[in-house]
Amino acid sequence: MSHTAERATGTLGLFIINKSGGLIYNQDLSPSAPRLTSNDWLRLGSTFHSLHAIAAQVAPIVSGGIEKLETDTLKLQCFQTRTGLKFVLTAEAGTPDLDAVLHGIYELYADFVLKNPFYELDMPIRCELFHTNVTNPELPADYEGPTYWKIPQIVYPNHPEREPYALDVRTYDS
Repeated sequence: MSHTAERATGTLGLFIINKSGGLIYNQDLSPSAPRLTSNDWLRLGSTFHSLHAIAAQVAPIVSGGIEKLETDTLKLQCFQTRTGLKFVLTAEAGTPDLDAVLHGIYELYADFVLKNPFYELDMPIRCELFHTNVTNPELPADYEGPTYWKIPQIVYPNHPEREPYALDVRTYDS
């Protein structure tokens, strides 16, 4: 599995909204991003959630809501999962398409948040590995996910490879 969470230059901020409209994660990705208070982030997340829902209802065709919003100075792009989770990136105007970056962040979310046995769905994300990889997305090419969810390989050294579970009838009394 390879991750494509390499950020495009010009990305400013990331916020993740749960299906109820609650902000569960926010992060400035650039020093040039506007400094927002925690209340500003909460307002931004709930306002975007509401506008996203309204846009889906009033669109003249079947729509999933706001996917991209571009102005002269800002670009906002949203990726909504099938479960209703919204990953929203803000970037400077003229930044190339952010689909690959959003999908890469979603992969990081799946690997570091959802596979974390201590995380509860729809709660604020407090996973250090996720935060570290979102803010510094340089992962090795052979990366296969976090180690805390991998099942160790069990090897039975005394059995032949072709029949690891074969019973030896000579060991049983009749």
